[in-house]
Amino acid sequence: MVLPLHATAGVRRVLNPVLGAFADDVPPLVALHHVGRTSGRRYRTPVLAFRTPRGVVVALTYGPGVQWLRNVEAAGGARMVRARRVLVLADPVRLHGAQGAALVPGWTRSALRLLRVDEFVELAVVRDARA
Repeated sequence: MVLPLHATAGVRRVLNPVLGAFADDVPPLVALHHVGRTSGRRYRTPVLAFRTPRGVVVALTYGPGVQWLRNVEAAGGARMVRARRVLVLADPVRLHGAQGAALVPGWTRSALRLLRVDEFVELAVVRDARA
């Protein structure tokens, strides 16, 4: 049971602006910067991201149909601001089940298990620089 996709409209209007105020400063909350596939519009989406040996992993709590993921996959990457550092990301790889869950901390894994979230995306960090 991932969170219902129809809930994203409310999240975008209410929760994202609040979380966005902290996203650059408070890991694991990050600001994911991506560009719309057809509109070319720039977006800034707060998500929870965790470091991995390859880069970062994000749990797809709203499932794999979210627009930010479709934008990142179409572009082949994105930028992320984490603790005031800009990470240039590339090569998104979707992971399922234990393969993705193994990359997140235990406390997150437990919460995701309760929500029945088992879809993830891992992105390679191409460059790490100060914001």
